[in-house]
Amino acid sequence: MPQIIPIKELKNTSQISDRAHATSEPIYVTRNGYGDLVIMSVENYDRYLRKIEMYESLERAEKQISDGEGTDAREQLTSLRSKYGI
Repeated sequence: MPQIIPIKELKNTSQISDRAHATSEPIYVTRNGYGDLVIMSVENYDRYLRKIEMYESLERAEKQISDGEGTDAREQLTSLRSKYGI
């Protein structure tokens, strides 16, 4: 369940840091009732970035496949085996 806090609660930075490290979910900060900021631990942020990079790689691969680029894995393995005598 996402945590939502008003911006005035940011005064207690130590408590906010503890909350961010205690959960894998981001903390959403509102200002005048509207979303304004997102806070998360560095570990969770790094994990989030790695996930985004993976999805971007998959998207590129799917585009290459749809564009007819690349080769079949079995064909590639057969080619490598014959090239290196395996």
